[in-house]
Formats: sequence, C-alpha cells, structure tokens
Amino acid sequence: MSRWKSCVLHEGEGNIRSVKWRGHLIAWANNMGVKIFDVTSKQRITNVPRDDISLRPDMYPCSLCWKDSVTLIIGWGTSVKICSVKERHASEMRDLPSRYVEIVSQFETEFYISGLAPLCDQLVVLSYVKEVSEKTEREYRARPRLDIIQPLPETCEEISSDALTVRGFQENECRDYHLEYSEGESLFYIVSPRDIVVAKERDQDDHIDWLLEKKKYEEALMAAEISQKNIKRHKILDIGLAYINHLVEKGEYDIAARKCQKILGKNAALWEYEVYKFKEIGQLKAISPYLPRGDPVLKPLIYEMILHEFLESDYEGFATLIREWPGDLYNNSVIVQAVRDHLKKDSQNRTLLKTLAELYTYDKNYGNALEIYLTLRHKDVFQLIHKHNLFSSIKDKIVLLMDFDSEKAVDMLLDNEDKISIKKVVEELEDRPELQHVYLHKLFKRDHHKGQRYHEKQISLYAEYDRPNLLPFLRDSTHCPLEKALEICQQRNFVEETIYLLSRMGNSRSALKMITEELHDVDKAIEFAKEQDDGELWEDLILYSIDKPPFITGLLNNIGTHVDPILLIHRIKEGMEIPNLRDSLVKILQDYNLQILLREGCKKILVADSLSLLKRMHRTQMKGVLVDEENICESCLSPILPSDAAKPFSVVAFHCRHMFHKECLPVPSMNSPAQFCNICSAKHRGPGSAILELKK
Repeated sequence: MSRWKSCVLHEGEGNIRSVKWRGHLIAWANNMGVKIFDVTSKQRITNVPRDDISLRPDMYPCSLCWKDSVTLIIGWGTSVKICSVKERHASEMRDLPSRYVEIVSQFETEFYISGLAPLCDQLVVLSYVKEVSEKTEREYRARPRLDIIQPLPETCEEISSDALTVRGFQENECRDYHLEYSEGESLFYIVSPRDIVVAKERDQDDHIDWLLEKKKYEEALMAAEISQKNIKRHKILDIGLAYINHLVEKGEYDIAARKCQKILGKNAALWEYEVYKFKEIGQLKAISPYLPRGDPVLKPLIYEMILHEFLESDYEGFATLIREWPGDLYNNSVIVQAVRDHLKKDSQNRTLLKTLAELYTYDKNYGNALEIYLTLRHKDVFQLIHKHNLFSSIKDKIVLLMDFDSEKAVDMLLDNEDKISIKKVVEELEDRPELQHVYLHKLFKRDHHKGQRYHEKQISLYAEYDRPNLLPFLRDSTHCPLEKALEICQQRNFVEETIYLLSRMGNSRSALKMITEELHDVDKAIEFAKEQDDGELWEDLILYSIDKPPFITGLLNNIGTHVDPILLIHRIKEGMEIPNLRDSLVKILQDYNLQILLREGCKKILVADSLSLLKRMHRTQMKGVLVDEENICESCLSPILPSDAAKPFSVVAFHCRHMFHKECLPVPSMNSPAQFCNICSAKHRGPGSAILELKK
C-alpha cells in the first residue's frame, strides 16, 4: 500500500485460501468467507460469507476469478455466486464506502468446484466428482469434469461437459485440482498432482477434423459450407473431393455422381478428371445424368465417350441422352456414323432408327429424318414437317402420310394449300380412291366451293365409301351434275338419294311415286307433299292412297292443315275398312276446333291491341305542344311568335309538329273544309291534320 512498508489488510479469520487482484480491487477468501478491498479508498467494501460451513475449507477451498474489473465469480463447494461491484450514489454515502457489491446470480451445481474461469458470457467450471457404485453402493472418486455452463439469475444451463482422464484421479481430492486461464490466448490449464492438461476453445476446423476422422464427410461438408468464412485449415473443395472418393470406395456410385454437381460446380478440369475416374471403374453410366450441359461445357470427347458407352450396352439410355443433351455438345457426325454401324447389325431396331432421325434433325438433314419417321410411322413426323417447313419434301410421300394418320395428314394438307395444291394431292391419291375420298370430303366440309371441279368425282366416291354422307353432300353441293348423280344412284338403287335428286330436278311426281311404291312410307310421302306444297301432288297422293286403308289413316291424321279432309272422305269407298277411322275423324274435328279457337283468340288479341293503340294515339294527340321563340313558320320561315307580344296573332300547329301562321296557310275549300300540313301532304306522309290553334 506504500513504497517502503507492508500493510496488513486483514487478519484473525484463519488461513487465506485464495487471492485475486484486478485493477483497484483485491478479493481474498479465508475460512469465514470472501472479502473485497478497494485500493483507491483503502476500505473493505464487502464480505460474502461461506454458504456450506459443513465442508472443510482446507479440503474444499474457495475458487475466485475476475471476469472483468467489476465482476467477481466465487465458487465454493457446490455453490457459485457472481458478484458485481457498483458505485454508490452520493446521497447514500454517509460513512459507507463509495462502492458496494451486489450478487447478480447464484446457483448450485451437481459437483464440487475445483476451479472457475470466464468464457465470454459463460463459465468454465472444473468439477471434483464423487459417484456411488451400483454394485457395492460405496462412494468413489470419478474423473474430474470440465463443464461449460450458462449462468442464469437463480440457476444455470449446461452447454457442454467433458470428463478428463488424469493419472491418479482415484486418489485425488477436490483441493488437488486447479484451473487457471490465459485471458489473451483463450487457453485453460487444468492442474492435477501428476498432470497438466491444456484446453482451448474448439473452432470449426477442429470440428471438421473430428468429422473427417469419423468419416462423416457429408456433415463435414455441410459444416464447412456453413462456416466457410471462419475455417482456416480446410477447403470446401478438398472436403468434397474426399467425400466423392469415400462414396466411390463404398460402391455408392450414383450418390457420388450426384454429389459431383454440387462439389465440382463449374470447374471443367475437375469434371473431366472425375469422368475419367468413373471410366476407370466402369461407371460412366452413373455420372452421365449429372454432366454439365451449359456452363461449363466439357470437351466433346467426354460426351462422345459416354454416348459410345451407352451405345454398346443400352440403346434406350443412349436415346434418352440424345434427346436430353443439346446437339452441340458432341461431334454429331461421329455419333451418326456409330449409330449407322450398329444399324448394320440390327437394321430394324426402332430405338436406333428413331435416335438416328433425331441426330439427322440436329444436323439439319431433314430429308433423311423425315424418311425414317415415315418408315417408323412416328407421331413426330407432322411436327417435324411443320417446324422445318418440309412440304416440298413430302409431295411424293402423301400416300405414306395418309396411311400413317389420315386425319392429321388431311388437316396438314388443307392448312397448307399454298404449299401443296389441291390438284397435286388429288393426283397423288389417284390410285388410292378411299384416301382420295377422305381428303375431298374434309375439303368439302371446310369449303363447299374450293373443290367444285371434283364434285362429280365425289359422287362416285361417296357412293362407294361413304353412303351416309352422300345425301348431305347432294343437298349442300351446288356444283355436282344432277343427271350424273341420278344415274349413279339409280344404278346402285339408292332410293332416298334418287327421291331427293328427282325432286330437285323438278320431277316431284316421280319422287312421290318412289316414296309410295318403293318405300311404302306414308309419313314420308305426306312430309314430302308438305315440303313441295303442290296441290297436284296432294291429288296424286290421295289417288294412290284411296284403295290402301293404312295410307288413308295416315292422310286423315296429317292432312287436315294442308288439304280439306272432306275431299279425301268423299272419295273413300263405302264398306272399306279403315284402321282407327274413328280416332282419325275425332282428330280432324279436334284440329278444326283448335283452328276455330286459335282464330277467335287471334281476333280477341287483335281487337284488344287495336283498342289499346287507339287510346294511346288519342292520349298523344290530346297532349299540348310547346311553342316558343325558337319555332318558325314552315311557310314564311319567320319566327312563329311575334316580337311584340302585345300584337294579336294566330298559329296553327299540326300533329306532325310543323307550325304555320294562320294567314300563311291556304284557305280551306268548300269541298274540303279540313286543313292539312302542306309539307307532309307534299311528301305523302299523311295529311297531318291540325291539333291546335293559338289565337291572341
């Protein structure tokens, strides 16, 4: 406390077990507790008594350490206290020291404390451990522990715990262990009678070393990626390569190849090295799905080497790679030649042929590709033609396309008439009339007039291959020769088509005769007579039906609205049995009553509407008409109202809204006393009789 003589700070409470000096504060522990002395004020500012007085202070000494210049950590027995030295407020000073101590945290541990040291906001605790044997139930000394704990106000949380193997720990006591630390280097020294153990805080490099030692490569790689800024001795790439080698050694080739994507990244040289390594172990197929295809791009030889590997043993895999890999990764001509060599051994292999077509497409050799697709009848042929505009190449292959898929082929040909004319298609299909019909039928459906020059040919085609559509064609076409059509239909005995053609050619009687004599269909005959609406046809139908009871029944049921049924009834021979005659007569009477009712109903509606419109017209004509300064006389074109309102005037306004001065209108004659609007009368829009006369 002075330069020339010693100064006794404290005495009389037994041996001093520990002393720690930091800045202006000195802390020491004796048998009674812990004292803190302030060198600046030369005063003892606190006394922290010992908690467990049952423990011998010589066997379980107190451990002290300063965390910083105002924080003291005390460990004694199983108790830990964290004390904070604070400045006392001036108003509280009086005779008290300028500083005081507050215990900010206090908790118990499981074992006896042999040493303490701070580690950031945590504590490093060296513990003396006693355990009980399960067999003998006797207490014995276990290995000391080095724990890292997180202090809380009234408890603590264990972060990590390590048991230390030191020589002679079975004979050591709590006082035999000490913990010291080097604050600047973060080194901790555990001292026992026979050993000194140096501990340091583990960094990420140490963690990675441990993981690699345990062959936990994936975890090591993940740890390195997370802490890549903090690691100093390891490189992510080196760990990754070691991981790939480890997987290859274990025979997990697919996983190793998949990891190459992540580990090798864009390093082309490493990729090529790994590919050759996989080739040496015969596992090129395993790495093929993961090879880079854009950034980076490897040497063409690498891709060709893998393609040759597949070509030798797996045609499907080879085809998949050709589809997935861009054509500029490898020398296309080399692969084409290799495929052609294999086709010499197996010329009908569809997989190889399809792949060769794709290679030709990449090489813009579309003609050869198209020929192969047509041979294979592959669905992509139409897409290839459209995409690369190969219409000039298919002019002589139209039959092949139609045989493959007539629907798609016809749609494509019709959509591209400007590239392949209708005439050319019809000529190419001349030897295949069934395909010619499909094309011309679709053309007719799209446009009734484009293929008019082929309508005569189409009559025969419809008759031969598609009779159900012949009648619709005859109805819709305005260009087919009716005589030719009639001849074909009569030759083939197509009754319905013949009937239609006869009626269209004006020979309705022959058509009706065919219906009655060939079809024996009274309903169709009646329907035909209704469509033609010809009195002579009805007469013919009645004459034909007069001796055929079923026909008479049909006529009685349907003739009522078109022909007077009395004409038919008068001609029925007496005694002729007619099926359902009573029902037919009842129906005629009901139809007649219904017509009378409809006429009466229409009459009532007409009268009601006429009356309603008359009333509306009357209301309209009774309404007033606005006359103001803007209106003019339609005769003299001067304002209808005089400028001097005091002068007398007379105005005539018509329902048509034309207005005249009364003196401007002609004087009514004796024969026609009513006045009419001159303008409307001249334009023949009605007389426009006067509705109002204004006088003043």
